[in-house]
Amino acid sequence: MISADQYDKNKISGEVIQNIVLENRKKLSLSGIRDVLSFDDQIVILDTELGMLTVKGEDIRINKLSLDTTEVVIEGKVNSINYSEKQDRKSSGGSLIGKIFK
Repeated sequence: MISADQYDKNKISGEVIQNIVLENRKKLSLSGIRDVLSFDDQIVILDTELGMLTVKGEDIRINKLSLDTTEVVIEGKVNSINYSEKQDRKSSGGSLIGKIFK
């Protein structure tokens, strides 16, 4: 994972860094996360610096979420990780975090 200092330097320089570390299909550590758009025990949809990221699995849960450092840790059985193009947030009704703190 990248530190907050590294993230700030990369943000200033315009360089996008995203790390994905999957340990034994049980622990997924991600950086470069902008927002969590949706989640339940079988799917997590994330807005990342490089597009939409969908994680599918069984009994998955978010164990760490820090939007300040752009890090997320997901645990459970990971079956797939899939990137897709960014969607317009306005058409999706806003983010999950935005809805929680509304």
